[in-house]
Amino acid sequence: MNFSEFYQHSIENPEEFWKQQAQKISWYKAPQNILSKDENDYHQWFADGELNICYLCIDKHIEDGFGEQTAIIYDSPVTQTQQKISFQQLKEEVSKLAGGLKSLGLAKGDTAIIYMPMIPQAIFAMLACARIGVTHSVVFGGFAPKELSIRIDDCQPKAIITASNGIEIEKIIPYKPYVDEAIQMSSHRPQHVITFDRQQGVEIPQLAYDIDFEELCAKAEPVAPVAVASTHPNYILYTSGTTGKPKGVIRDTGGHAVAMKFSMQHVYAANPGDVFWAASDLGWAVGHSYTVYGPLINRNTSILFEGKPIKTPDASTFWRIISEHKVKTMFTAPTAIRAIIKEDPEGKLISKYDLSHYKYQFLAGERCDVTTLNWLEHKLNIPVIDHWWQTESGWPMLANMAGVELQEVKPGSAGLPVCGYDIQILNEEGEITPEDTEGYVAIQLPLPPGCLTNIWRNTKRFKAGYFEKFPGYYFSGDGGFKDEDGYIFITGRVDDIINVAGHRLSTAEMEEIVAAHPAVAECAVFGIHCDIKGQIPIGLVVLKSGETIDPKVLEKKIIQRVRTDIGAVASFKKVLVVERLPKTRSGKILRRLLRNIADEINFNIPSTIDDPIIISEIQQLYQQQKIGRFTKN
Repeated sequence: MNFSEFYQHSIENPEEFWKQQAQKISWYKAPQNILSKDENDYHQWFADGELNICYLCIDKHIEDGFGEQTAIIYDSPVTQTQQKISFQQLKEEVSKLAGGLKSLGLAKGDTAIIYMPMIPQAIFAMLACARIGVTHSVVFGGFAPKELSIRIDDCQPKAIITASNGIEIEKIIPYKPYVDEAIQMSSHRPQHVITFDRQQGVEIPQLAYDIDFEELCAKAEPVAPVAVASTHPNYILYTSGTTGKPKGVIRDTGGHAVAMKFSMQHVYAANPGDVFWAASDLGWAVGHSYTVYGPLINRNTSILFEGKPIKTPDASTFWRIISEHKVKTMFTAPTAIRAIIKEDPEGKLISKYDLSHYKYQFLAGERCDVTTLNWLEHKLNIPVIDHWWQTESGWPMLANMAGVELQEVKPGSAGLPVCGYDIQILNEEGEITPEDTEGYVAIQLPLPPGCLTNIWRNTKRFKAGYFEKFPGYYFSGDGGFKDEDGYIFITGRVDDIINVAGHRLSTAEMEEIVAAHPAVAECAVFGIHCDIKGQIPIGLVVLKSGETIDPKVLEKKIIQRVRTDIGAVASFKKVLVVERLPKTRSGKILRRLLRNIADEINFNIPSTIDDPIIISEIQQLYQQQKIGRFTKN
């Protein structure tokens, strides 16, 4: 298949193209209305279709005679446990849990939060919700109770499904106590908290709303999938917003299912029966799309991994899993690879394993540096494909479509636009920029199936955040440029979102916490380069007049506050006290300049800066404290 022709067909005849793709999944009622507008004048796909995504993930394969095929391989080096779950076994677990949820009064139109570690029961919970039309919202277990409470108040779940604990190498994470704490902080009160006891000696506080996961399933009658509209919200996934408050991205059912089937085959070159591994937490978009829905819809065996790329037990863990389970395609963040390189720079551990089944390595979640890409290519001798997408899209926007026709890899580029995405680089006036000219990355409407359909309970924010800046386009929030061959290079966020180890986090949210300390007069929080995690946040603070607090004491208190309010995922570990912050003549803090001084040897000095002398002050401070590039001095 010729990639260029295939792609052009998707852009020039989107309705015809996606109608053909929609025919590759099973519908209860096949859609006739392929592309239309909703009540908010926003494009929607397959509006009159009806289906059930849990049916597509499980029941369809059993009906086709593949009930004994392994659906999920659970590999947990932190508990030294492995478990293979067939599609038939998956159906039994999911249909019983769905029956249990139904017995508690949960039904189509309700919401449920899932706050669980990387265990099979988390997948059971997602699919059980989908089976009865309950919209689920998975919250990443690394978030602190306060972050969980924000999501409880926003999506107002009828039930929360959790576990007794998670395990972080040698540390126990108390999931259930965190849930109880979050509920106390919330104005909304869920009716039920369903807890899976991992039987690891962790005490589970018993409260009036508590229900035991296994007891609920044991008593329940299995239920069949219910038909839902294609536009029905399958899940809500919160992503960091520029105002600090997370945005509840809504993923529809029909468009998502079509996009998952399409991307598994055409982007990832995964055939039914292949073993596929996306090494991501279920709390992130990658975990939703490519640990659960994508592989299972496509009848792949999906790896569920509870561990880390290093220290569980060492930097060979990834290669062991790929070898042992005969993984064909693997997907992880560059951060994970950089951590492996640090422990095993020569890649000696790779040679211990048979990787003959291993055909493709995909990277995403953050910008991949050329050094990491080249190291992988050299050590693995297979296509290593960087690609780019967002929580909002739910599936790749830029890639090398391995299942269509492999293109040349250009290090530093996330590849060419994927079918359905008409990606342009725009200037401030909304005009398409010349080749190799940096601008804003934007996608001409309509977006293809599977992308966000709204922000939960906030259409105004949905329109303002994505569509007002450039009418007729979706604004990604990223900057980039396009070369003469159409390859796109993503240069980074143009707002306050930073990417820490593949996790999008808001510096505005952190800045609010720093500013709240009584000793702080003003502050700036921004991301700087980190060799391992891609970016890490740092805070600069100006103390109130006459304040005598010890800077180290202040730093410790602020770091603890960020950890308490946001979670360890923020990796916020540095606070520096300064006499003043660089500002424009109109008084705006130059956060990008603060970042650029740390990251770049040659950086531009804004013409609007109030006092250029401050630059040498900041440079001297960074040098003293060994910040950013000054660590190498």
